[in-house]
Amino acid sequence: MDRHDMLLSPAGVDALRTALTRARFTANGIADRLGPQATGAVARNDYRAALRATEDRDPLATLIRVYICDQTEPEPVVAAALAPLTVEEALAGGLVERHGEGLRAGVDLEPYGDDWFVLADVPASARPGRPLHSEHVLGIGGATQTLIGATVRRPVETALDLGTGSGVQALHLSTHARRVTATDVSERALRFAATTAALNGQDWELLRGDLVAPVAGRRFDLVVSNPPFVVGPGTTTHVYRDSGRVGDAIGAELAAAAPHLLTEGGTMQYLANWVHVTGEDWAERVTGWFAGTGLDAWVIQREVADPMAYVNLWLTDVGEAADPQRMAAWLDWFDAHKVEAIGFGIVSLRWAGHDEPVVRVEDLRQRVEPPLGDRVGEWFDRQDWLRARDTDGLLAARYRAADGLQLRQEATMGDDGWAVDRQVLAMPRGLRWSEEIDPLVLALVGGADGRLPLRDQLALLAAAHDVAPDELAEAAGPIVAHLVERGIVEPVAD
Repeated sequence: MDRHDMLLSPAGVDALRTALTRARFTANGIADRLGPQATGAVARNDYRAALRATEDRDPLATLIRVYICDQTEPEPVVAAALAPLTVEEALAGGLVERHGEGLRAGVDLEPYGDDWFVLADVPASARPGRPLHSEHVLGIGGATQTLIGATVRRPVETALDLGTGSGVQALHLSTHARRVTATDVSERALRFAATTAALNGQDWELLRGDLVAPVAGRRFDLVVSNPPFVVGPGTTTHVYRDSGRVGDAIGAELAAAAPHLLTEGGTMQYLANWVHVTGEDWAERVTGWFAGTGLDAWVIQREVADPMAYVNLWLTDVGEAADPQRMAAWLDWFDAHKVEAIGFGIVSLRWAGHDEPVVRVEDLRQRVEPPLGDRVGEWFDRQDWLRARDTDGLLAARYRAADGLQLRQEATMGDDGWAVDRQVLAMPRGLRWSEEIDPLVLALVGGADGRLPLRDQLALLAAAHDVAPDELAEAAGPIVAHLVERGIVEPVAD
């Protein structure tokens, strides 16, 4: 895509950057101007304190009122705040629009991070009653933040953002990838992404097309995607939400494409919805997406919604007026396909290069230690460690219990005192797994202090529990592998 195909001319982008930086219209500058109380209130869409703090209408105050508080301000005041960008250029580029007797925001211009700016469409909530453009470009929402936090942030040569929208994922990729490519099916979205890139001094390769079509035959070290994953009958009204695929097919389609997109050792991560069908195991359904791909896969389900809540969410998201027929048709489709719930989560895939990839599909709804991307990277590292060792290798290694590991017990008072009914190991950090265990596993973990090889540790346990050492060693292999995968015990480097 031509880098000049932006909302503004290159000179206009430079002028806008000058205006924003001169006014200190940055996340830190805004927080300093408003103070913690007003800044916190703005995050809750309460602008009263922010408006009181910006009554003098200097450039920073005006930009806050227009782009943060969604106010209409007199044209001369806005012109002074945007200078050297002219009002005519801002109007032509859609940065502002006429409203009443003044000007208001025409786009969502969001200071982001320490010194970034992201351009997107004004959200539906800010313009009640005004239908969203069919190629509406989302700003930084909850799903966006989920993928940002879940992405493995390790240095790579090449990175791809499929369905870039405003370009925020590409911005993050630029911090650890030498070259960034971004695609979108929407020409309009690419104009926003190109402007975001230029405004932040970035030079990305921007390509138009549906999903992987623009990069057919090419491979990347890291691929991320926040695709139009909404589940339904395949109707397309808004490209950020609707893929045109029926049901949850887009998740399976991306999984099938991954082997052809990744370099050796490459990683792909994307957000997805999947259906829970009555009488079927949702995890088995999603596991089927990766059959024959040769990829290691870790899918974690973070949320589950019932069909009614799901339809209400997405109809509200685009600001659509109540439409009983549209809602009924969507719900009828769910009923016809026996969909009882819809799951949301993160798919992380890695080029494995062998015939027995690891595929895990599981619930992980507890709060995890951020950033989740670090936890994903560590999970793949543990898979590498486990894959390199057979049972003898596991027995020869030394292990240490995870820092801060907790034991929680449930007990019942009886005639002879307390009787322990259930014992759970809980990780207060990392992925914060909780694992119910039996006394033998408890003894194994309790003795994991990093000094003895597992084989010697098991010999002591076998003697204490009157169990044959070979039998215990055979049983312990899969158990220890699971504990390592969970991060409950950690191998000690030789």
